[in-house]
Amino acid sequence: MHPKKQLSLFDLSMIVVSLVIGMGIFRTPVNVAAKAQIPELFFLAWIIGGLVAYCGALIYAEIGSRFPATGGYYKIFSTCYHPSVAFAINGTVVMTNAASMAAVTLIGSEYLCSAIFPADMQTDTNRQLITGITILVFFGINLLGLKASSKVQNILTVIKITLVLTLISAIFFGGQTQTVIPVFKTVSGQLPVWSDYGKALGICLIAVTFSFAGYTQTINLGGEVKDAKRIIPKGIKAGLFIIISLYLLINYAYVKVIGFEQLKTAHSIAAILAGKIFGPAGFTILSAVIFLSVLGYVNVNLLSNPRAMYAMGEERALPSIFAQKNKKTDVMVVSLTTFTALIMITLYFAQTFDKIMNYAIILECIGTASSAATLFILRRKTAHLDPDSIYTMKWYPVLPILFIAFYIFVGTSIYMDDPSAATNGLYIFAGFVLIYYILRVFNKKNLQADESKGTALK
Repeated sequence: MHPKKQLSLFDLSMIVVSLVIGMGIFRTPVNVAAKAQIPELFFLAWIIGGLVAYCGALIYAEIGSRFPATGGYYKIFSTCYHPSVAFAINGTVVMTNAASMAAVTLIGSEYLCSAIFPADMQTDTNRQLITGITILVFFGINLLGLKASSKVQNILTVIKITLVLTLISAIFFGGQTQTVIPVFKTVSGQLPVWSDYGKALGICLIAVTFSFAGYTQTINLGGEVKDAKRIIPKGIKAGLFIIISLYLLINYAYVKVIGFEQLKTAHSIAAILAGKIFGPAGFTILSAVIFLSVLGYVNVNLLSNPRAMYAMGEERALPSIFAQKNKKTDVMVVSLTTFTALIMITLYFAQTFDKIMNYAIILECIGTASSAATLFILRRKTAHLDPDSIYTMKWYPVLPILFIAFYIFVGTSIYMDDPSAATNGLYIFAGFVLIYYILRVFNKKNLQADESKGTALK
């Protein structure tokens, strides 16, 4: 069954924005400020993150243009690498995105709790309850089909962009007077050297990378985009340009309005900006609106990730039931339901944002560096394509090499900061390789059984 071409340039651009802007930007600047210690390092981390993300946009624009397919993030791996590697990487990516969704929705629940509950009811249990209900509601919306979920997505993304622009306007309402000059301190108490700044920058980039993650999943929708070879590159680049601009501006607003020292330990930072604009009522109103903006991130991940699982089912890396669609709605019901269950399980076992972030980003580093490297192989495999009909990035192979090196650097920084998270990520990857071979034996037996039944019927 060929997928319907339903997504326009605007649809795809809004999907890119929502895949990236979840709730991380309303929380991670606190982590980055605390690790950076000084504003110069803080802004450098966000600038580097933006440049790397745009570099990634160029890489995935070309990958998506050369290889437009539903579940493209899996299929580029199965085309360029051994099937076990493709399965393991996509398994880790699906787990990463499930973890990211749990983390982002938890942050949104924190804001909603502060708006609707008194202080004694703002408990972890209530936050988890709100998170779980939210995910299940959007699971129901996605069961209605791509057309319904993409329309909801466009509305939620426009609300999200409007929200961020509103918060940025807080810089015009007066900033915090700095009473303490930020100083970079080392553990030993000695004067810092370049290696100290480098280590701090690496740790800052963990949270920055989390905030920029997600746009790679756009190529999962390649088979459902109108004029994919032209629209996918434009949609990815347009979406990333919007994201980078908004991120740099809102971080400037955080520092100017809240104050850099205060930002290191602040809570509900976006609501603080809202309070500056609207007064005491702004905190409550914007807390609810911020939660509304996270719904776009929930919806777009429920829209994108099941398509990778669908592709894995098509190629028998997962049981063929994952490749089944509802004939009426064209919804991948089994894949969608399984991904939703993964989110709920992650929410139960990893209950805090910081734990989820380190766990998610080490897997993100493995998946992103590996998927970017497929460009080198795809260029050879698709050399016969008319260059006028596809997008070809400039500065090849320098930009892909630098992009991959960046993710290796971030992965190394995670290991230095939290060795158990990095080690567990590698164990998870190895575990998926093992699962692939187990499923291969299982699928082979089923295939032989089906062939035997067919022979008997004859």
